[in-house]
Amino acid sequence: MTADWGPIDRLVARADALAGAWGARARASTTIGQERAILRLFGVTGLDRSGRPLAGAAVDRWLASDPRALSGGIALPFAVSLLEYDLEPQQLALEVASGAVDLSLEGELLRERDRRVLAEAEAARLAAAAVERIDAQRTVRRETVDLLGEARRPWLGVTLREPDVGGALNEAVGLIAAGFDLIQIEIPIVRELADRMTDAGLEVPRWEPRDGARGAAGRDLPEPAPTGSQRALAHLREAADQAAARRRSYVRLATVARALGAPEGAVVAAFERIDLIASDAMAEIVADAVEPDRALSDHAFANRFARRAGTAVIVGPGPLVVAPDLVSGMPSDPTTRAGRALALQLLGVTLARSDGLPPEQVIVGALPPWLIDESAPGACAIAEVMVRRALFPRHPLAFIEPPTGTERSVSWPYVQAAAATHAGDIALVLRALDVGADDVRSAARTARAASLVSADVAGATVPGSLRGVGLDRARGIVAAALETLERLGDRGWRTVAGDPGSGVRSRSATRDGAVERTEAFDPFESLLGPRG
Repeated sequence: MTADWGPIDRLVARADALAGAWGARARASTTIGQERAILRLFGVTGLDRSGRPLAGAAVDRWLASDPRALSGGIALPFAVSLLEYDLEPQQLALEVASGAVDLSLEGELLRERDRRVLAEAEAARLAAAAVERIDAQRTVRRETVDLLGEARRPWLGVTLREPDVGGALNEAVGLIAAGFDLIQIEIPIVRELADRMTDAGLEVPRWEPRDGARGAAGRDLPEPAPTGSQRALAHLREAADQAAARRRSYVRLATVARALGAPEGAVVAAFERIDLIASDAMAEIVADAVEPDRALSDHAFANRFARRAGTAVIVGPGPLVVAPDLVSGMPSDPTTRAGRALALQLLGVTLARSDGLPPEQVIVGALPPWLIDESAPGACAIAEVMVRRALFPRHPLAFIEPPTGTERSVSWPYVQAAAATHAGDIALVLRALDVGADDVRSAARTARAASLVSADVAGATVPGSLRGVGLDRARGIVAAALETLERLGDRGWRTVAGDPGSGVRSRSATRDGAVERTEAFDPFESLLGPRG
């Protein structure tokens, strides 16, 4: 059947070759995002005295005098300073952020063999404590699922809209009571991205606390917090577990990682028992103008900890690539755009697999969000799903509804239900509801009924051959995907990401990009295996 669609085997082989070369380099590199995540793993949380995220403020202060120190990593300088000053990680981070302790200066102590041995032992101790915490949360997930039972897949999900944790707790409890199995939370942008956006003259969304925020069931929160912060996620996890116990079915939490936030997002997810992360390196490169080496390295780091935590990673259906159209001056047709997206999704999934994630832990977005605005969306959706099922035979799929607002958005549930009958294993259906509280239960019932009927049909039938519009779409996206990967291999990222000087790219490739690691010691190697 797949022979009629084009060179599927060549497409997979090309993605394997690119992922093999780029993935090895990504795992051998580090970034300031990864070093911030290392401090979080070592126990650094919260804000510094000026209100900046403490882990980021400490890393920024460390690199202020010598950005080249990044290649050596922060783990050993931090560990030797802990021993030198006899401080806890949180206290030391506050001293570093304020300038009272200079990690670059303290790092000179590592030249003494005895000091280095002690520093390695301290870093290994902190790493072991972090992994113990990750393992404990994974055990709690397994035991809670065993106790409460599972909702039937596909899980029905929805995104929280409340920006404050107090309102979000009430909203989440209401959604769970209405019948949703998965609650998705958007993570605030990291300070690094905010700084880049400011430098690029872009407006930065800012969160301001509201007075009188209260949690579910009238519980007072110690302080206001944005819904996606680590403090808020801990409260949301607790509230979700309590609501799940009342309905006798486990409820999953998912987060959406923003650009430059993948490493910290993975650590927070592991610590707070977040079940899924929507994290897409290709979207960062194309849509957010992040340097490719930076994005790939950050996601390789994140995948390493997601694997240990048992956190599933959702790789989106691929970004909208318009760089070739800007060069030619001619807009591409919908099938070509869909093929480019498919190529980058295949590359992202292949990279995640090369980082050690098993297929069942990598969930694949089924449909590009703009498909609903095309002609014959039902036929095109079936083709998109069948091609993805051929490319990703062991991966679960996810149907993620795009934001509502277009005239055709009303047809998405029907297009999704039709395509789902050809999708095989579906992990989740994420709805973009725009209804009041009184309509949530009805919307959940309708969405679940459609999903379950599609699953029943899929389980009772074998997908047949494509024809007409569907066959043309399948052939077209496979051909366009192969051409995209070949150009990407021959000409580099400019072919899909455009001018590297645009957008919110780094001001300093040495400090803010990805650099090759020069320090061989890895405090997590004995626990997680080598980075490669």
